[in-house]
Amino acid sequence: MSVDSVKQPPSGPRAELKRQAIVRAARELFLREGFGVGMDTIAAEAGVSKVTVYNHFGSKEALFTAVITSALDEPLAGESSAALEGLADAEDLRAALVEAARTWVHAVRTNHEVTALRNLVAAELHRFPELGEAWRHRGTESHHPAVAGALRALAEQGRLAIPDLQVAIIQFYGLLVFPHMVFSSYGTHIDEDLTDRLITSGVDMFLEHYSPQST
Repeated sequence: MSVDSVKQPPSGPRAELKRQAIVRAARELFLREGFGVGMDTIAAEAGVSKVTVYNHFGSKEALFTAVITSALDEPLAGESSAALEGLADAEDLRAALVEAARTWVHAVRTNHEVTALRNLVAAELHRFPELGEAWRHRGTESHHPAVAGALRALAEQGRLAIPDLQVAIIQFYGLLVFPHMVFSSYGTHIDEDLTDRLITSGVDMFLEHYSPQST
């Protein structure tokens, strides 16, 4: 198939509004009924035709991936994003990074819909491995632009020495967020005191490893 023959999704302001409505409807229905919900049901919930849904996304797997992508970005929106963006201007980098991490981790811990969607992905991967493949091929930086941007800015300033940004992003997540994702997948949680100890020690480990003085 030639590049010219590949159908492009609708564009423009009206198309974007419809796309957002479809994603919202799909998210609600996936959470309520699971991945088995029909595309006609999603279309009706969004107030569009099933043809419109397919024009925008092409398949239920692609729509599900769009739902997951938008949901996983939520903990890094609002206050969390602002805190990360402010790191480059912070006089005390450790203190600013600890506060940013607290805001971010709190958002991860308290967004129960995102937790439910992550668990839904895990439950469906054995039937639809393309969900995991689509997510993997987006790339680390596109998953987490706020984190990537903050770490890149600190490296450009010379405040951190980061030879491999992709590795640094995953390590940052591993120290601060992944423990809560693991616990939530088993239906439990890490208490507040241990959460704060993980944050402060995680920030210290990250800064020690990527300090310019340690290279």
